[in-house]
Parts: sequence; structure tokens; C-alpha cells
Amino acid sequence: MNCIIIDDEEMARAIMSQMITRYPELKLVQEFPNAIQAIKFLNHNAVDLIFLDIHMPDFTGFDFIQSLKNPAKVILVTSDKNFAIDAFEYECIVDYLVKPITEDRLNKAIQKANAYIFTAKPIEIKLNVEDNANEFYINIDRKLIKIEIPSINIVEAKGDYIHIKTESKNYIVHSTLKKIEDKLPKDLFLKVHRSFLINTNKIIDIEDNSVLIAKDVIPVSRANRPELMKRLNLL
Repeated sequence: MNCIIIDDEEMARAIMSQMITRYPELKLVQEFPNAIQAIKFLNHNAVDLIFLDIHMPDFTGFDFIQSLKNPAKVILVTSDKNFAIDAFEYECIVDYLVKPITEDRLNKAIQKANAYIFTAKPIEIKLNVEDNANEFYINIDRKLIKIEIPSINIVEAKGDYIHIKTESKNYIVHSTLKKIEDKLPKDLFLKVHRSFLINTNKIIDIEDNSVLIAKDVIPVSRANRPELMKRLNLL
């Protein structure tokens, strides 16, 4: 993971830099004494992780996060315990470290960041055509998880993430609905709404502009309703 440090205290940057060298999965690419310099750097360079101080002159750590359109994952590093609750308001913040930082606490924070960054990478789907494409794999926490395609109930888009709901378990991955739609068999799955793909074999009930699958009520758009009705085996 490429990372940077943003802290106005030179000694704090030196200590954090030294601690980072103990983690082979981390590559420190730059240090910054203020948020403005870091923003200029990030306008032209991408990183995976930011070690960020909260209290800095002119521009706080929270100001810095709010200035970024797509912030990398952030580990807050501060001597102030009073902003822990505020940190929960930001999805990009994965941990909150209070100075002085112990090796054990930093290790836990990096493990969290590793998990977030890894699972946030675009979904990797592998379909075996010779096996009739009955399964695909997704990367979650450094594990390849096999999903049986017939077991999928619905696929729902939520922002930059996709929720795959199966008969037994739900998964969240970073991808697009279009990408997954292209991988699923079209005779089994149908896009009924801009945010939903459904397994038509799992429909329990249809009423007005919605379908019931398991315990989920899925909206059906007016444009997609005719195709849905074609799929049904009506008497």
C-alpha cells in the first residue's frame, strides 16, 4: 500500500515514518507538514492510505478530508481523544490512534486498513463457461469466496458498492451493476430497476410495481415491467 504522512510536527512524522518501515506491505511515498501541500500532491498522485494528524495550523485533518472528492483510507493520528466520535462521520477513516502510538495499536490499525483497502478493490469475477457458468469468485479479506450463481437472490447497487444477496449470506463488493450484469446468465437474471438485478426463479410474489424475493421487496420500473412479464410462465 502506498501511504503518506500529514503532520505539522517534524518529530511526529519521523516517529511514524520509522514505525512504517517495519511493515513490508507499506510504502511511504511522501511526508507533508501541512494539508495544503498534501492536497497539491494528491491532485496528481494516488495513494492507498493516509496517516493524518487532526490539529494543524489553518487546515485541520477534517478540513483536509472534506476537501477531497475521493479520499484514500485514513488513519487519524492525534494527541486529542475528543474527536473520536466525529471520526465516525467519515467513511474513509478506518482507525483513530492517540499519541504516543504503541506498536500493537498501530499493527491493529494497519490490519484494519489492509482489510478495507483490499475489499474495496474492484470485484474480480471468474466464470467457467465449460461448467455452464454456475459460479464466480469474489475477493474478500484476501480470500476467494465462491458464489453459486443459482443461489443469488438479488444484486443491489448502493453508491459505489454492490450488495450480492444469496440464499444464505450477503456480500458487499466495490463494483458496478453493469459489470456484474454482463457476467450473469441473461436467461436467469433481469434488471428490473436501475439499482436492482433479480433472479427471476426466486420471485415469490408480484404486486403492482414490485416483486417479493425472500424478504426483500424490489421495485420494478415502468420501463422494465414488460420484459419481466414476458419472463413469467403465466397461465
